[in-house]
Order: sequence, then C-alpha cells, then structure tokens
Amino acid sequence: MSVNPNKPTGQTRDRQQTEAKLRLALKKLRERGAKVSISGIAKEAGVSSALIHNRYPSLAEEVRIAVGKDIRSQRNKNENLLIQERAKNQALRVEVANLRKEIIDLASINEALRAELTLQSAISTGKVSKLPS
Repeated sequence: MSVNPNKPTGQTRDRQQTEAKLRLALKKLRERGAKVSISGIAKEAGVSSALIHNRYPSLAEEVRIAVGKDIRSQRNKNENLLIQERAKNQALRVEVANLRKEIIDLASINEALRAELTLQSAISTGKVSKLPS
C-alpha cells in the first residue's frame, strides 16, 4: 500500500474542515451583524471555545483583532495606563513631600505661638511682669 504525501490524512482533513466551519461561522456572524466573539463563533460552529483557543490560535487572534482585543493592543493600552498612573503617582509623591514640609513649618509656628500665648497668659494674670524695654 503506497501513501501519497500530498493527500491529506484524516486528521488533517478534519482540521481543515473544522477551520472552514469556524471561518464560515465568523462570516455568518458578521453578515448578521451579531457580536463577533470566540464563544459566539464556537457556538455557531458547534465546537467549544477552548478548541478555538488551543487548536486555532491564529483564528482566535484574528477574532481578537476584529473586536479590538488583540494581545498587542491590550498590552499597549495597559502600558499606557501604567505610564499615566506612574506619572500621577510621582506627582502625588511630590505633593506629599511638600505637604510634609508645610506641616513641619506650621508645627514650628504653632509651638512659637503656644509659647507666646503662655507668656501672655502669665502676664495677664500678673504672674509675670513685663520688663520695660
């Protein structure tokens, strides 16, 4: 029995048929104007979404791109958000440092005023007399 290397085996033929069913399901969803998703395509084709993710990653990526959820754009979006959050974080750190300095200055002023109040209270009660200048 001779084997023709150009003739697809049963497994290859089944993969090709399944991929054709998946692409047809994608086409049908687009024509109907239905929401295109991996689970929607899987349901339309009568397969599991895991099969698409595991056996047909190029089709899964094609669907993600069509929906705007491809891995690269998600990564870029998340990276941009991270950069923005880091900038906000840095600005907040500077603000906190400035506020801490202000607290220290206010605490010093507060202590000076407290000492002045104590002195003025003592003068007003007659416990301390003010020396002539």
